Amino acid sequence: MDHFKAEVAVYGAYGHTGKFVVAELAERGYTPRHVGRDAAKLPAGGWQAAVDDPAALDRALDGAAAVINTAGPFATTAAPLVEAALRAGIPYVDVAAEIEANRDTFSHFKDRAGNTSVVPAMAFFGGLGDLLVTTAMGDRTTAGEVHVAYGLSGWHPTAGTRVAGAVSGERRGGRRVRYSGGRLQYHTDTLPVLEWPFPAPLGPRDVIGEFTMADVVTVPSHLAVPEVRTYMTATAAADLAAPETPAPAAVDARGRSAQTFMVDVVIRSGTEERRITATGQDIYAISAPLAVEAVDRILTGRVRTTGVASAGAAFDAPDFLRALSPHLSVHAPDGSAFTAR
Repeated sequence: MDHFKAEVAVYGAYGHTGKFVVAELAERGYTPRHVGRDAAKLPAGGWQAAVDDPAALDRALDGAAAVINTAGPFATTAAPLVEAALRAGIPYVDVAAEIEANRDTFSHFKDRAGNTSVVPAMAFFGGLGDLLVTTAMGDRTTAGEVHVAYGLSGWHPTAGTRVAGAVSGERRGGRRVRYSGGRLQYHTDTLPVLEWPFPAPLGPRDVIGEFTMADVVTVPSHLAVPEVRTYMTATAAADLAAPETPAPAAVDARGRSAQTFMVDVVIRSGTEERRITATGQDIYAISAPLAVEAVDRILTGRVRTTGVASAGAAFDAPDFLRALSPHLSVHAPDGSAFTAR
């Protein structure tokens, strides 16, 4: 397939993350197809399709090579879009950070996707952590504990992030969630404040313990790890919780915000410890090269498995991270750095 001619549908193309995905597709030589629920927000030639209108979804995906779903809440959009992708026989990728929505994609479609690639959480939360964990694991498929600490300089959430968070909270009945003992556990415990030893240049920071993100779905989907714990810098968690925190504001030509991030992964098995760290700018912007690189690898046959699979299972994780080097700096477990090719 000549990807310079291929059309890739972007559902939610006019949204904050959707715009980054559209730009990344065009930069990579694909033709973005703008699809969304709100006709007034679509450009001329865009495809209006509500998720409760299968016929409209089928028309919107007809002739597309793949679809990237950037429209939350994914509890509402993921299943209908996966169904439409399966009817069209094209790959599906989304940027969902919602834990239950990702869990549902794995459980509802694992026996139905067949040879069609379905990759949920192919974004900053869920996908990136899974790629980092898989890279650090090397040839191992088991570990005692995985810890993923998010060092965000701050967090100005989009409107979509706030809506998705509200939907997740409603689904949990206000409870919190952790992954322990090899399963998701719902609880009402107070989340601890800890100090996480981020490497330089960030250094030690207060974090909210068990600030659980989509990694608790992606990592255990293909690796035998009974404990997966995620952490968030306390300042970023406070930003997210505050209703007055404004949406992200662009500071460069790519539309990225000034937000910086560090994702620090620690894997423990007995007395052995492995570590890998990634740094970059803007958690929403980085989701675009993650999702588009996934689509490119699927369309060019560079996948390790088909059906429903997380990033670490579907792709060569170290090679995938190297491909992101224009956007992401990754320091490998042996102390070396991944550099642009």
